[in-house]
Amino acid sequence: MFSNKEKQLAILIDPGKYGVDCLIDLLQKMQQIPPHYILVGGSTTSASIDETINLIRQYLDIPIILFPGNASQFTPQADALMYLSLISGRNPDYLIGQHVLSSISIKKSGLKVVPVGYMLIESGRMTSVEYISNTKPIPSNKVEIAVCTAVAGELLGMRSIYLEAGSGADRPVPAEMISAVKKNISVPLIVGGGIRTVEALKNAYASGADVVVIGNVLEEKPELYPELFETLALL
Repeated sequence: MFSNKEKQLAILIDPGKYGVDCLIDLLQKMQQIPPHYILVGGSTTSASIDETINLIRQYLDIPIILFPGNASQFTPQADALMYLSLISGRNPDYLIGQHVLSSISIKKSGLKVVPVGYMLIESGRMTSVEYISNTKPIPSNKVEIAVCTAVAGELLGMRSIYLEAGSGADRPVPAEMISAVKKNISVPLIVGGGIRTVEALKNAYASGADVVVIGNVLEEKPELYPELFETLALL
């Protein structure tokens, strides 16, 4: 699934934030130059995940991966599931509790599951992830804590580590933190949150991100997508 052999781009679509016309506009742009993955989900999503996945499939033939905020967002209609464990926090519900609620349904579905060590990083404001999960983010200047947490996640069997600044973050994950975590793990490193410009995308990749996730900015500026992907192609 996720790879540390090449730079990859994932687009996050939160069904609760996209109107149908806006989503179709973005999907049409992605038909010309598809990203590597589409992630579907969000912290507070109540809109139909299935309907969103069905619409995406009308335009794109690429892996659709669930990015669930809780157990209720599971559906077997996707191609894979990011089984997120919020290892930076101390709320047991997001470390294992939501997983227990959905585990039997997931196992019976046969859906590909990717265990992901999910780490929330302080970004200058309270994000939806922080509020909903009731966990404190790792301070952006505490690089050593981020490194230790990521290494612990890998040793626990996580197949990817995700550094998340959060939806609507004021600042992306610091380059120094991305670089330090990358040097200390062997699994793919995913980075998201607060990446709104081509320069921020370049910085994330240059610092060591294997996969960069873009979300909020395309809800407001879908026309930015071609430029973001072309930047990836030039790396």
